[in-house]
Amino acid sequence: MKAGLVTFYHIHHYGALLQAAATERAVEQAGGECEIIDYYVNQNNDLFRKPTGLGSAAADAHTALHYAALKTRYDRFEQFAKDHLRISGHRFESGEELRAAELPYDVILSGSDQIWNPKIFPNGRFDPVFFGEFSPRRKIAYAPSFGVPHIPSGMERELREYLAHFSHLSVRERQGQAIVREVAGVKVPVVLDPTLLLTSEQWSAMAKPPVKLPQGGYLLCYCISAPGPLEPYIRALAEKTGLPVVQLCGARQKVHPKARCVLDAGPAEFLGLFQNAACVCTNSFHGTVFSVQFQKPFFTAVAPGELAEPESSRTFSILSRLGLTDRIIGKGDTAEIDAPVDWAAVSKRLEDARRSSLDYLRAALQNEPYCPQRAADSQDAALPTLAGHSLCTGCGACMSGCPKDAISMERDREGFSYPVVNGEKCVHCGRCTAVCPLLHEREKGPLPAVYAAWHKDDGIRKDSTSGGAFTALAEYVLEGGGVVYGAAFDAKQHLRHVACFRKEELWRLRGAKYVQSDLGDTFREIRAALENRPVLFTGTPCQVDGLYRYLGSRPENLTTCDLVCHGVPSPGVWEDMARSIEHRKGKKLQAVRFRNKVTGWKDSHFTTVYDDGTVDTAPLFRTEYGRAFGRSLFLRPSCHHCAYTSMTRPGDFTLGDFWGLRPEELPDEQSRGVSLLMVNTPHASHIFDQLPLARKAFPPERAIAGNPRLASPVPTASDRAAFFAAYALEPFDAVRRKFCTLPPLPVRMATRLLSPEAKEKLRKKLR
Repeated sequence: MKAGLVTFYHIHHYGALLQAAATERAVEQAGGECEIIDYYVNQNNDLFRKPTGLGSAAADAHTALHYAALKTRYDRFEQFAKDHLRISGHRFESGEELRAAELPYDVILSGSDQIWNPKIFPNGRFDPVFFGEFSPRRKIAYAPSFGVPHIPSGMERELREYLAHFSHLSVRERQGQAIVREVAGVKVPVVLDPTLLLTSEQWSAMAKPPVKLPQGGYLLCYCISAPGPLEPYIRALAEKTGLPVVQLCGARQKVHPKARCVLDAGPAEFLGLFQNAACVCTNSFHGTVFSVQFQKPFFTAVAPGELAEPESSRTFSILSRLGLTDRIIGKGDTAEIDAPVDWAAVSKRLEDARRSSLDYLRAALQNEPYCPQRAADSQDAALPTLAGHSLCTGCGACMSGCPKDAISMERDREGFSYPVVNGEKCVHCGRCTAVCPLLHEREKGPLPAVYAAWHKDDGIRKDSTSGGAFTALAEYVLEGGGVVYGAAFDAKQHLRHVACFRKEELWRLRGAKYVQSDLGDTFREIRAALENRPVLFTGTPCQVDGLYRYLGSRPENLTTCDLVCHGVPSPGVWEDMARSIEHRKGKKLQAVRFRNKVTGWKDSHFTTVYDDGTVDTAPLFRTEYGRAFGRSLFLRPSCHHCAYTSMTRPGDFTLGDFWGLRPEELPDEQSRGVSLLMVNTPHASHIFDQLPLARKAFPPERAIAGNPRLASPVPTASDRAAFFAAYALEPFDAVRRKFCTLPPLPVRMATRLLSPEAKEKLRKKLR
């Protein structure tokens, strides 16, 4: 059985050559022969670039300065290909030439790498060659990647026709599995990248040990893009271990001031550098792979999009399979910097995954059915599977609903609370998964009635963030003998939900609080209170939905009000910011108002009151915390996937600011604040008619115009991972100064003058 392999192999990237070499050897291990079909496409290894602008000119200048080392690297790539790749004797320039050729293969194998990514090719279309369309021979696929989260619109039918010709299909990432299922309607296995099919002993045979490097080990840094969130880990590891820093240069930016840069490494030297390292920091997938292969303690960083969408990440895919996702930087569950790796457990998982992937390849080559073996359940597998880390809102419904108190809410390294299941207490009743809102589709009702509203009492309105609608609703419930639950700060600036039984206490609940609140036992307290009195609960939409899931119904004496939410910042970060403010001022905080109307509703001020009676106030977005909040720097991960960014809300009411009012609309009211009040249910409509509010109706689309979070989640900040990487390792004041301080005056002036298009171009350059 001879396979003709179509893959990326010629480009001078370490991963490309190593995966090609691994695929050939894996086919041999599976009982076949393999030869790469020499199809040369879109792969240029020239040391100097064609001039396209300042970027290429700067790269060429760097190449000229380091020409000898980079020429050595070039030659070593060419030599590695000659030594370790079997390539067809003829180079094919096109699909037409391949179709006309008599090819000596029994099967065409579409190999690994992003060969099915249409965006790689100059015309932005699939290349039929990488689907084997040039040959009538049987076609199989091993670990190809689409490299994109979704197939471009209009190309689904073309892909479906290509895939229909394969007898055996597999993919490299879960996202690819989803694409094939959606386009072709079939479920295919996710198999290992070919570089993981070989053992460390096989890779060692191809490695060349580094020369003129420290013999006692070193911290190896391999970055294919700007180090970003890796920087604090590189600094901390270098300081803690005392190891010299060696940088294998993918990206040309120096990652550490004392790094020794290696520019001349070919693939064999690449392997040797990993084999002899003491530990590794990398943002390369194959850097991660060979850290695992040679069992080197490592930390890896991924792109912001991969953190936001782990299912699209090949790094997440393999590390989750190996139980190593805690080695990914910029997450709340990243391991401590000196935490050991359980290599015995990793080796067992890798052996199982390798065996399964080789079984697939063997079945594909022999044209036999592939029946994946189920891995033995681990001890933890029997525990309930709640919403994933990137989706969990922290509502606590699972904790409140557990009849055995087997779930606690514990803060991660980002300062957010997540459920942790105690395996000794858990009786596997399924109650926690039954009440988790993210595990069940929410029923969506009709569009709400939308109003601009404001309290008729000017004193209450002045003391409120916008129009005072919350106070009107709360007083209505209290006058009926009810209790109001909302968020209030305690003396340590910890935000928690509390109960208010009297109007005089409502001041604690008024005003915006840009922190995620601690619900504690609020849901259980509400269940008990509902037995004998009306209850108003106000919170974020995910908290409201969590309450309903916990209760299992919508009691008639419960009224809920969800908030138009930009996203919830980390309680840990806020509390560190509060301590920092106190330390710098030399006095304790007594109260904080995030949105104070000292100069009007549309010019919100961040106001701090201290225990000696002094007050500081400044425009919110000119303060460190306000600026970082506006940039969405430290929001909960789930906020970037928010399931509640729509006009069909879980609460009876939805409350926010009526941003987007035109100057001619309510001109006498805008300076004093106007609430956006959405009436979502008949229950809310009955109450609304009785509230002491002035009001004006608007069409639903006007609510979205001023509050885009009613339509879509807030994007992830590009430097979020870098912020939390630094937050995990460095003193907070150092992190605050680096990420939260205002830019210099010239930069602020430039941002006011630049157009949005110019700003976006500048951001891309700076990345």
